[in-house]
Amino acid sequence: MNPANDLYRRSISAADRSHVSSELSAFFAKTYAWMGLGLAMTGCVAVAVANSETMMNLIYGNRAVVWGLLFGQIALVWAFAATAHRVSGTTAALMFTGYAATVGLTLSSIFMLYTEGSVARMFFVTAGAFGGLSLAGATTKRDLTPVGRFMMMGLFGLVIAMVVNWFWHNSAFEFVMSCAGVLIFAGLTAYDTQKLKTIYAERGEAGNLALRGALTLYLDFINLFLFLLRLFGTRRD
Repeated sequence: MNPANDLYRRSISAADRSHVSSELSAFFAKTYAWMGLGLAMTGCVAVAVANSETMMNLIYGNRAVVWGLLFGQIALVWAFAATAHRVSGTTAALMFTGYAATVGLTLSSIFMLYTEGSVARMFFVTAGAFGGLSLAGATTKRDLTPVGRFMMMGLFGLVIAMVVNWFWHNSAFEFVMSCAGVLIFAGLTAYDTQKLKTIYAERGEAGNLALRGALTLYLDFINLFLFLLRLFGTRRD
């Protein structure tokens, strides 16, 4: 074997790996940027509504408006999931930011239940936890597919339990659900990050993948934040 040829092949292989790593980093940077924009949109809308007595009365003074917003959010998520891979980037971005804004409308209610300092504290705690979990999902060599499947089953069970507790109103059961919610969305954060990495490696950034990934991670973040807030948030008197 010619040592010069072997060295050349190694240098080419190293250059290829560096190029792939650079492209992957750029993809995740774009994904997190969109996710951050969505969170900023949600936060700004939530704070603006919470500081407007007129808007709070408009939304929470009529139960039909609340239910309309909730069902509207579900419809937007389904529409995004069904069409984001084939619509233009501009359309997908508008759908994503529009959904984030509607979440801000309903999330404004947390300021009625928890102190502002508590909300801010839990947001930064969530950001730190999310960052660590997402990094773990992106760098681990272990296949997290079994973890993702288990967490999805847990999520379905959690939804059913929340519906039951809607009528039962048991505080101990709510505490258990909050603990389960934190564990489920912690696991999903790592799994979804790894899944995005795998999809990008197989297909590249096709079908607005960065925006689709941003929505997935955005949902993981919001739910992790809400369950942590339920567990450790300081309620208003």
